Amino acid sequence: MTVTKYSGNGNDFIIFIAQEKADRSQLAKKLCHRQNGVGADGMVVVLPHPEYDFEWEFYNADGSRADMCGNASRCVAHFAHEKGISKDNKAEFLTGAGVIRATINGLYVVSDMVEPQILREDILEYGEIWWLINSGVPHLVAIRENIDIFDIEQARTLRQKYDCNVNICSVDGDTMYVRTYERGVEDETLACGTGMVACFIRNHKEGKVPDQVKAHPKSGDELYVSYENGVYRFGGKVTKIFVAETLI
Repeated sequence: MTVTKYSGNGNDFIIFIAQEKADRSQLAKKLCHRQNGVGADGMVVVLPHPEYDFEWEFYNADGSRADMCGNASRCVAHFAHEKGISKDNKAEFLTGAGVIRATINGLYVVSDMVEPQILREDILEYGEIWWLINSGVPHLVAIRENIDIFDIEQARTLRQKYDCNVNICSVDGDTMYVRTYERGVEDETLACGTGMVACFIRNHKEGKVPDQVKAHPKSGDELYVSYENGVYRFGGKVTKIFVAETLI
């Protein structure tokens, strides 16, 4: 089987084309394994769709399914464009969270995110207020003055209690810094697109940031999140790492 590995600012994915839906949970666990597989945070299966350019199945590294992944949406849009699955520097595809529309300009890809849901604004944990926001998948968001320290065991406890991803963020003018513990990876990742969008949503709703910000995840890369004409957009460069044949 031929697979392509992409990185969305340190958030890495295995992508391949299939013709039929199937339960590929065990395959995802094998391929995403860092030592015995290709190694990735997630796996994307590109499937034909009668209405859109394609449909995806998204799997986390532990084999669990997820409705949406911001960085994977940008990577798979570039993949589909290169393969000729989508046309005219645009991609429109179906995810578990809804339809994603992306624009491809070289390696720079912008995804129009699904409409978010603010589920709660009043969660008190560890002496601070957390918002629970579904930006395609659920995220807890706390705003801090400094995010140099991220207690992973604390994040793991919150992830289990609320069955969601856990983010801490800070803001300096039009720049936002984000760290994310990802459900399904069960650790902090170098970047999480839906996490950055969730952090932007809270900060924007509280009037702490303008309509467009630069976003820096743990990888240190610079991405952009914006709110334009009622749509949340998430953009940045993707990296095509390699194409390979796997025997798994």
